[in-house]
Amino acid sequence: MGDFLRFIVVCRAGGKYEYLGGRRLSGRLAATANASLLAPTVLIRQSCKRVKRTIRAEETIKYPATLPVALGLFVVLGVLPGCRANSAASSTDEIVDSVAPESGAVVSLLGDTLEFPLFDEETTERLESDAITAAERLETYPTAENYVWLGRRLGYLWRYNRAIDVFTNGIRGYPDAPALYRHRGHRYITTRQFTKAIADLRAAASLVEGQADVIEEDGAPNEFNKPRTTLHFNIWYHLGLAYYLSADFDRATSSFQEALDVSRNDDAIVAATDWLYMSLRRNDKHSQAEALLQHIQADMEILENGSYHRRLLMYKGNLPPDSLLDRAGADDLDLATQGYGVANWHLVNGREQEARQLFADIVSGDYWPAFGYIAAEAEIARLSE
Repeated sequence: MGDFLRFIVVCRAGGKYEYLGGRRLSGRLAATANASLLAPTVLIRQSCKRVKRTIRAEETIKYPATLPVALGLFVVLGVLPGCRANSAASSTDEIVDSVAPESGAVVSLLGDTLEFPLFDEETTERLESDAITAAERLETYPTAENYVWLGRRLGYLWRYNRAIDVFTNGIRGYPDAPALYRHRGHRYITTRQFTKAIADLRAAASLVEGQADVIEEDGAPNEFNKPRTTLHFNIWYHLGLAYYLSADFDRATSSFQEALDVSRNDDAIVAATDWLYMSLRRNDKHSQAEALLQHIQADMEILENGSYHRRLLMYKGNLPPDSLLDRAGADDLDLATQGYGVANWHLVNGREQEARQLFADIVSGDYWPAFGYIAAEAEIARLSE
């Protein structure tokens, strides 16, 4: 049957339209699409810079800058805002809608509207392709796992509100699937909705009680391609974060201890221990916090959580605080991750002014989904009360 052009991507700017590319199906899917006369869907993008990408030679079609007759054919077959065609394309419309850039804002704990990033063309193409593939898989096989993966792929695009919607739809169909609550809880943390996050993660913890733990596959694998966390670990770890960010350090301590108890490798151990240490210190349980450091060694097998490992070595006195953070050369993610650990270290050791300055530096950056960034917001809000 040949290739079938499933999506037509068009940029609209100043009343003019420009063809950006398409997505093709081949093999059985193409044959099915052609047999059902499934129409291609026109996806109108308002922000050309955000989505414009390199187009493969076989996809290149030159249209004049104004709306052409040829594009009009696609409009008849597909969709445009306000004139959805009543055809078999409706399911693909939903796929496109589910991965399109979202307009809903995320508001920080300080009342600021947080901006969504403009990825480079190559990154946008790769991440959107992964999300569309996940959406197609979910459309064909609407399993709980496929809901999880579409939501995760949207999260990598920083489309967190859409991800939450996907997890919510999945929960309607699979109310006993703990992974859906675990991942929605994570994205509630990202969007600063801690009460909802706690409810979801407590539900997930209840659902996995008595069940065998399972490894969580990585959507963005480490360089060794070895997943380092499990479902049970991530439920307790994120529940601990939600409590910590809510300044409920007692429950944060209990949750991080649960995460530590189910840790299977050194990466998980240092991640849980770092936040558990900070929770204990914030609760003035200094001797218990110091006891945790006895098991932290310089030669641990760390594949991806080097920042947590170095922070723990700093708490232990093996590294000076200045060695963890190059404030002049650090990027926004490094500043949020390592910066929060150093700032909190200053705070619990009575150096509030140094802590305040680092918290302010962190939130001046752009990597606002990082837990360290969210924690810095929470600290500034509490210190301002």
